[in-house]
Amino acid sequence: MAEIEIKVPPVGESITEVTIGNWFKNDGDFVKMDEVICGLDSDKATFELTAEAEGTLHIKAQEGDTLNIGDLIATIDSAANGAAPSAPKQDANAAKPEAAAPVEPAADKVEDKAAEPAAVAQAPAAGGKAYEMKVPAVGESITEVTIASWSKKDGDHVEVDEILCELESDKATFELPAEAAGTLRIVGQEGDTLSIGAVICTIEPGAGGSAASQPAAQAAGQAPSAGQGDKAYSEKHASPVAAKILAERGIDPKDVNGSGSGGKIMKDDALKAGSKPAAAAQPASAPAKPAAAAPAPAGARSQRREKMSSLRKTIARRLVAVKNETAMLTTFNEVDMKPVMDLRNKFKDKFKEKHEVGLGFMSFFVKAVTVALKDFPVVNASIDGEELVYNDFADISVAVSTPRGLVVPVIRNAETLSFAAIEKEIVRLAVRARDGKLGMDEMSGGTFTITNGGTFGSMMSTPIINAPQSAILGMHNIVERAVVVDGQIVVRPIMYVALSYDHRTIDGKDSVSFLVRVKQLLEDPMRLLLDM
Repeated sequence: MAEIEIKVPPVGESITEVTIGNWFKNDGDFVKMDEVICGLDSDKATFELTAEAEGTLHIKAQEGDTLNIGDLIATIDSAANGAAPSAPKQDANAAKPEAAAPVEPAADKVEDKAAEPAAVAQAPAAGGKAYEMKVPAVGESITEVTIASWSKKDGDHVEVDEILCELESDKATFELPAEAAGTLRIVGQEGDTLSIGAVICTIEPGAGGSAASQPAAQAAGQAPSAGQGDKAYSEKHASPVAAKILAERGIDPKDVNGSGSGGKIMKDDALKAGSKPAAAAQPASAPAKPAAAAPAPAGARSQRREKMSSLRKTIARRLVAVKNETAMLTTFNEVDMKPVMDLRNKFKDKFKEKHEVGLGFMSFFVKAVTVALKDFPVVNASIDGEELVYNDFADISVAVSTPRGLVVPVIRNAETLSFAAIEKEIVRLAVRARDGKLGMDEMSGGTFTITNGGTFGSMMSTPIINAPQSAILGMHNIVERAVVVDGQIVVRPIMYVALSYDHRTIDGKDSVSFLVRVKQLLEDPMRLLLDM
């Protein structure tokens, strides 16, 4: 008889846990392959979990339980034919003591609970081979990840679903749980970049000290660790990575508000807490960075080195690849922002009163770009092998600066949205980006990018294309300059704009004409309202 374990699947790069919404099947029911067995809720969406085999279902987690990605949610006896055999039935009761018959003696419950970890620990021991842990698929556009930090050491004993390490991609950070119990043998080191599917570590069969002590603890009345993990969040539980950061910075977890389910402290919560000035935290962190303990004396020629973050190395590698793999050029123009500023000043109060969102400059640029993309569709195209893919929609990526780096969430179907809808979507995405809660669906699939270096005071730049897109528009700061209008020298608020484009796709005529069209629409914004 083969028992298939059903675990919580990866459902998005920024999603680390889900909640069981409802079970469509009961414990002991016979299920067929790909039959929907339950609904799972995340902070972004609800999705269905299907059976991975045909057989008798044994439920391991109840409705309302919050589980991490990779946690065991159910098992299926694939050899069963409609009625669950007695042996698996007892194992299911061991995992769910509350579901046992009321007349069952307490001693039997203790015996079953003590036996369960041993069965789990021996799961990878079939054939005496080590269990290989591989880099999981975390998003269709992600081909590699970097090991940010290990939560366990080589040779440590680990339990099923215990967090082993933290992985970073160029978009988000996520944790890797153990898929078996045994002795950890690390293959990839911190800082290593691995492809999806590469072996990251192995788990050798055999129980260590922590595994041997667990049955005794359970016999004393403690719940199994796999079942209690998420329920302990209310006691300021921190993820292993978050706990490590807080310990290094001398911050008490009780002083940190967790954004995870049940108040669980995540990595971003720890980073934000560490960024706040706290007198108690400084002495604890001072020994780790003596150079930061006091300012260098005048005239000193000291140096300090800091290891590049995995995210920064990934960004650097991708940007160099774009420069090497595209024929990138940049064309410039200037825009008289007075018409937009006059229109904005005239209506911004009424606009905010009606739509409950501010009227910024970005919505004007997004609308102008969507109109120009219709006029010059090649700017909205991309190269796929030996083909050009033209998009009849405008999914506009908007660059947002966050504490971890630059991200580019996408405004879907921007060509159909009003000014108010665009402003609301920009605010929503910016907040989620800075809170580290953007999902893969919110960061992938853009057809054109807008970046605003003017918020940091940039006067001119050559933005790098966001591959596989073919062009990116750079906004800059607005400065009053002397210009000639109708033969008169006047002072006007001027913004330089830049369009970087892939010359393999876009000819110079189209790139220049596109930018001129954007300039025309911004200098006469009534055209945007009248679709002219």
